[in-house]
Amino acid sequence: MLIHKHIAEGEGIAMIHDRQARYPGGHDHPICHDQPSRRRFLVGAGALVAASVVPGGLVLGQGESRKLIDTHHHFYPPVYQKAWLDWEDQRKIPHFPQQVAWTREKAVEEMDRNGVRVAVLSIASTPGLWFDTGPESAGRMVRICNDYAAEMIRDYPGRFGLFATLSMLDIDATLKEIEYAFDTLKADGVGLQSNYGDKWLGNMAYKPIWDELNRRKVVVYVHPLVAACCGNLSVGTFPALIEVPHDTTRTITSLLLSGSFARYRDIRWLFSHAGGTIPMLAGRIDSFYGARPNLKEFAPEGIVGELKRLHYDTANATSAPALAALLKLVPTSQITYGTDYPYFPLSQIASLRQMSFGPEEMQSIESGNAIRLIPRLKS
Repeated sequence: MLIHKHIAEGEGIAMIHDRQARYPGGHDHPICHDQPSRRRFLVGAGALVAASVVPGGLVLGQGESRKLIDTHHHFYPPVYQKAWLDWEDQRKIPHFPQQVAWTREKAVEEMDRNGVRVAVLSIASTPGLWFDTGPESAGRMVRICNDYAAEMIRDYPGRFGLFATLSMLDIDATLKEIEYAFDTLKADGVGLQSNYGDKWLGNMAYKPIWDELNRRKVVVYVHPLVAACCGNLSVGTFPALIEVPHDTTRTITSLLLSGSFARYRDIRWLFSHAGGTIPMLAGRIDSFYGARPNLKEFAPEGIVGELKRLHYDTANATSAPALAALLKLVPTSQITYGTDYPYFPLSQIASLRQMSFGPEEMQSIESGNAIRLIPRLKS
């Protein structure tokens, strides 16, 4: 790959610039682990959303002065894409058409059509546990993905950022990848899954990783997936519909109650899909833990206060009820625009613009809050 030449010459991302969500127990871009019904649903849902927010084929964002930053935008290096499709073929799982059709060129074209100036690239949730190939293979795949993203940033100056992916399966290897991602690639943050097998992010096994990310004052973006334990709790629908938002809630709660939010004050956290079910369950969590004698040890600002410090994106959560719940928990300063592309369209901003946000609030969601998290994106 050409990227290796540039990396060897010290050309990092900053210089270049001048479906576990769906799978139970998987990592990268999320897709439900079982039936084609999920794929059919998402394809139909994507078309429905696009039709409802882009009437008459209107191209959103063209000619507008406001330029969007999408903090929830997925990508598929060829080696990674092949491993994903092979994993599905072995299990007779139908492929998700939008993922199969993904290309770098198409992503940029869609960004242009919808007024997205910058998309921050991330790997979503890989099927299996990094395709169930073991820590060493996972480490190699992580490097391939991060180098490919850096190549995209080089080839399309000013259009992409990077939440570098980490395998989390081998602590020492993960620490080395953190060093590479930030010192060589100059990544904008890291992108993690909500769980890895039987561990959620508050697990103490990850303490060395959090220590290092906190030392570096990193943005940590978290993408959910269906936990390996819970794919059968689908009550007749595909597992991702219910379990994905709930797994965001599980991992936030594990980070909260383990004291991770309290210990790692210099990490800036960004969670997907309006925080899953956290806006609805914040009060319930508080009612169980808010009066604990040791509250200040794990939640210095109280349960709700700690949840208010987090950031949340709008991906596939732009309905009025979902946003109403989120806005009762946090101010607009904690919300970034996200899409979950290519699984859902880049035009979701249309729904947000139909709501009663003031101009300054809208600008903050569209790009201002992302720039505050990642100042480099301003240029």
